Amino acid sequence: MTRLNTKYLGMELRSPIVVSACTLSEELDNILRMEDVGAGAVVMFSMFEEQIRKEDERMKHIMQSTSHVFAEASDFFPDLDEYHVATHKYLETIRKAKERVHIPIIGSLNGITPQGWIEYGQQLEQAGADALEINIFYIPADLRLTGQDVEQRYIDIIQLLKKTVNIPIAVKLNPYFSAIGNMSQRMKEAGADGLVLFNRFYQPDYDILQLKVVHDLAYSESAEIRLPLLWIAILSGQLDLSLAATTGVQSAREVIKYLLAGADVTMTASALYKNGISYIGTMERALLLWMDSMGFQNLGYFKGAMNQKNISDPTAYERANYIRILEGAKHS
Repeated sequence: MTRLNTKYLGMELRSPIVVSACTLSEELDNILRMEDVGAGAVVMFSMFEEQIRKEDERMKHIMQSTSHVFAEASDFFPDLDEYHVATHKYLETIRKAKERVHIPIIGSLNGITPQGWIEYGQQLEQAGADALEINIFYIPADLRLTGQDVEQRYIDIIQLLKKTVNIPIAVKLNPYFSAIGNMSQRMKEAGADGLVLFNRFYQPDYDILQLKVVHDLAYSESAEIRLPLLWIAILSGQLDLSLAATTGVQSAREVIKYLLAGADVTMTASALYKNGISYIGTMERALLLWMDSMGFQNLGYFKGAMNQKNISDPTAYERANYIRILEGAKHS
């Protein structure tokens, strides 16, 4: 056991710093490097059902448009029902990673249909994924949908997958539910083994000169930890399930704050894009230096120490503290 050991989704991790789903994990060499520099686990880049189906349709079109020219050539193509170009590399990367590394490899799935969630969830498990992170990227743009409809969609997906796979499931939760605490409880009851707070939904921007929608995704910033920090602090003392923080982790400072709030792990990608994969080791060394300065032997000495349940003034997380802040601003 090391000083940074933690448990997430029932798995023993050597570090609370986990690589969140990002394109860096598309290459096996990067995953090997992540383990070398100290990552506790790696969440694979997300598998999107739409991309898989689009690739399948492209292959089907190629085969259909050429088979009448070279009919004999069709024998060289695999059966369409078994051919998924987009999944092959993903699953193969998981298999190879499991052969080469000792840290957990977590599959990330973003489905759109019940069949997709089942089929690809099973494939990820069979490839060797230690756990599954489900990224339910769903924007309810249909004005007829109610909040209850949206919530039930999440519950149905969790229940469906729990009947399908035997590995732990973490739900990447968004911050837009009207009652996050109750929804978290319902997800636990539906079978979720953990929650990842929070999903950063794609938010489009406009190019005002070209009059086009700009498709980009800005890196997270450290200031963005406030909302997930609040909810991890509230939930960690009340829900018996794993909690991962995945927004705004730019340095050991954010890692420490999330751990104090009660997170089991912290996830980062933006910091690695900015500073390189080796930055994981930099954050871990800074975390250990802080622990030494505070006299903490391991994470158990302080994890959750500042959540709502454990602090002396629980109203610091509630309306009363908002009033205090406003009053303080008047006198500053």
